[in-house]
Order: sequence, then C-alpha cells, then structure tokens
Amino acid sequence: MYSIVFKPEVYDNLKAAYDWYESQRAGLGEDFILTLEESYAKITRSPKQYQQVYKSVRRKLVRRFPYGIFFLIRKDTIIVLAILHTKREPKKWRERV
Repeated sequence: MYSIVFKPEVYDNLKAAYDWYESQRAGLGEDFILTLEESYAKITRSPKQYQQVYKSVRRKLVRRFPYGIFFLIRKDTIIVLAILHTKREPKKWRERV
C-alpha cells in the first residue's frame, strides 16, 4: 500500500471547493470531502490503474463531483499535485509538475 502526501496548494483547492459546496447546501461540502477520502483510498490501493494524462501525472476522476485528483507515483508514495474542477482551468495542474 502507498502512503499519500499533498502539495501545499492542494489545501487551498480543497478549502475553496468545500466552501462553495457548503454555500450551495449545508452538508454538501462534507459529502465532497468524504467522496475525496474514498478516492484517496482507491488511489493508494492501486494507483497505476489510473490514466496518465501528462508525462508521469495520473488522474482519478471523483465520483459525484466534477473534480479530478492529479497525482504522481514516487516509490511507495503518492504525491497529490492538485484537486481541481475538470471544467475550470483544466491545465492549471501542469504548473505543479
């Protein structure tokens, strides 16, 4: 099993998305976070099953929400580069590679 680490910018992405979903409906931000945690578990179990979208960067699409988790595999560690809306600024994560 792989460990998972997040680049510092990821926390800004998460906070903005969480706040937006909570403003739409109370509890929706929590649902978003729980769905992300489910995605992290899947990534750490078998990260190579997800598509390479740019060089060695892979992407896991998030169930129920239009977000992608962009990550690298380094030895026994998953490095999450970005968690971004798939329709807004779709190439922004490339700046973090």
